[in-house]
Amino acid sequence: MKERVVVGLSGGVDSSATAYLLKKQGYEVVGVTLLLLETRGRVHPRSCCTIEAVRDAQNLARHLGIKHHSVEARPEFIEKVIEPFVEGYLRGTTPNPCILCNRYIKFPYLFRVADELEARFVATGHYARVVKDERGYHLLRGLDRRKDQSYFLYVLKKEYLQRLILPLGGLKKSEVLEMVRKAGLPVGQRPESVEVCFVGSSYGQFIREVVPGVNREGPIIGPDGRILGRHRGIFYYTIGQRKGLGVAYGKPLYVIKIDPEENAVYLAEKEKLYTQRVVLEDLHLLEEPCEDVQAKVRSTMQPQPAKLEIKDHQAELRFLTPQWAPAKGQAGVFYSGDMLIGGGTVVDCGIMAR
Repeated sequence: MKERVVVGLSGGVDSSATAYLLKKQGYEVVGVTLLLLETRGRVHPRSCCTIEAVRDAQNLARHLGIKHHSVEARPEFIEKVIEPFVEGYLRGTTPNPCILCNRYIKFPYLFRVADELEARFVATGHYARVVKDERGYHLLRGLDRRKDQSYFLYVLKKEYLQRLILPLGGLKKSEVLEMVRKAGLPVGQRPESVEVCFVGSSYGQFIREVVPGVNREGPIIGPDGRILGRHRGIFYYTIGQRKGLGVAYGKPLYVIKIDPEENAVYLAEKEKLYTQRVVLEDLHLLEEPCEDVQAKVRSTMQPQPAKLEIKDHQAELRFLTPQWAPAKGQAGVFYSGDMLIGGGTVVDCGIMAR
């Protein structure tokens, strides 16, 4: 009897390749698409979980000859992902909704459906790897370093790993694209997902739509304490931002602090935004921690050598070299070699506005 596997299916390149590979390997594949967004007639071409994505996934399932289910998850997605995202930006932090989605929505829902369908495994198109040794199952970085998505998966439950298949973790994106082309898979025409799936062109505009009347102007304060201009709302800004500040100073300036109590945005010269110390809370560990790690505080950076100390439900990372502009609300994730040890939410990054 074939082993049954539930595949998180969006109809895009990576999830389609995952379903194709697993069917080719002899699994009984069942595609599951989570309905997370209501487009209300608008087109969100990057979104992986809209009505349009369901249609793409259904089309792919028919092409492969596999069963497909769509699952309603919009109310919980709003509560667990969109609302914390908006609240975080209004507090001057930079939350990562993809991590929230993996933690509270995507993987819990997929494993729940797998249990209902008596499927032994769950699979997704993430570029990461699960390996087994004498100590158990471990989560590793994807071999394609440019596409590695293990950063977004540090919140997975340890018990998920023994049932999780990540077929793309050992492949390069270019190989996946070539495989999809040769197989003639009818993938959706959405471009590569590089931004938050439910946001259009502007985070600020999205928040204005969700919270009408939230706009509140305030001061933009320069390195010497002078007011250089006015902002439209602190939620338009993130730490390290340079573009769109609308101020003149004679030197390039970057956002170094966002103060919701003062409703102020502080700017500084670039060298002021480097730090070697980052404090994390809301920790999640997949492995026993060690002192010498490689860590990253943004999804796009390569892991850098650091010292890890965990005490009183907090983790402190001390990087051996200064790191650029970590932001409160983002994730700090740490590894031993390729193995993901754990991570947490940045609550302090040791950067002073003045």
